[in-house]
Amino acid sequence: MSEYQYPLRADWSTEEIVAVIDFFTKVEQAYESSVEREEFMRYYRSFKKVVPSMAEEKTLCKEFEDSSGYAAYPIVKLAKECKAGVQLKL
Repeated sequence: MSEYQYPLRADWSTEEIVAVIDFFTKVEQAYESSVEREEFMRYYRSFKKVVPSMAEEKTLCKEFEDSSGYAAYPIVKLAKECKAGVQLKL
């Protein structure tokens, strides 16, 4: 189990909290093992529905990185550049 906290906001619904946690879990998975690109992008799109603002996304990702040591940006960038069927790993 993780020894850090996920960056959450008090005004989010339970579904929104789950979407954000699921996204950050996939970021962790990309560092610790690998994650399939389409699966990762599905979770990223759900995350973006909760956090449509790029500034807010950067803030949350920075909080997550400060807490966990895992940077979301490199895996998001890799996922956007890769073709379908690729296993993402950092």
